Amino acid sequence: MGNGWHEWPLMIFTVLGQCVAGGFIVMALALLNGVDDRAQQKRVQWAMIVLWVLMGVGFIASILHLGSPLRAFNSLNRIGASALSNEIASGSVFFAVGGFWWLITVMGKMPAALGKLWMILTMVLGVFFVWMMCRVYLIDTVPTWYSVYTPLSFFLTMFIGGPLLGYLLLRAAGVTGWGMRLLPVITLLGLIVSTVVVLLQGMELATIQSSIQQASALIPQYGTLMSWRLGLLVVALVCWIVPQLKGRQPQVGLLTLAFVLVVAGELIGRGVFYGLHMTVGMAIAS
Repeated sequence: MGNGWHEWPLMIFTVLGQCVAGGFIVMALALLNGVDDRAQQKRVQWAMIVLWVLMGVGFIASILHLGSPLRAFNSLNRIGASALSNEIASGSVFFAVGGFWWLITVMGKMPAALGKLWMILTMVLGVFFVWMMCRVYLIDTVPTWYSVYTPLSFFLTMFIGGPLLGYLLLRAAGVTGWGMRLLPVITLLGLIVSTVVVLLQGMELATIQSSIQQASALIPQYGTLMSWRLGLLVVALVCWIVPQLKGRQPQVGLLTLAFVLVVAGELIGRGVFYGLHMTVGMAIAS
């Protein structure tokens, strides 16, 4: 029995990758629809460097999982046939396309019309990247992963962490548009759905067993760990929403704390996910 913490490089890679994909969508939509002032657009574009730094941290963590950095390129050997190769390839394309758009844009060399199309393409690539992450773990011989809860959990991280990360960076750039009020609502809905997923998955684990293993015994602290996760997410939402209920904009420092709490909570959830790994063995009864 384990708790999945030994997979910390993958935990960091998946959580940060999903948050960055969601955060880019939020900021791209703001640039496409809500930010008209040229000076403010430049501040938003410069703030987006945080997205690519976080994405870089995620990829560095993923390389550490391979044991030797020299093996990193081997993960691309079976693009199209291997879910792992597809994940790394899709993430690399998202990172490269988005990063190149950002570089050309902040240098002032990106034509406006092309820049909009490029942002839309990058948003699509971000969603595709998250889906490719899901595909890696939809393995029919791992019954605890081979369910709807895997893609739900991964996309919920994008919907919970992405809006907060985007809001934080937009706030740092001085954006205060009315559309930003929708972002806490998206994260709140994501938290509600995530709570339901935790409860349903917890009940399903009791029905899964192999000839040698009971799924619910893999992580006896499932309820406790998930309670900590949801508690951290709730505190993050309180930091984000309460100032707005009082008619004030949340400060960047408070939003940063909220994002750290979200990442910490999602890392706990991802550690539980990896700890639930089990193979079918000789038989599955459910």
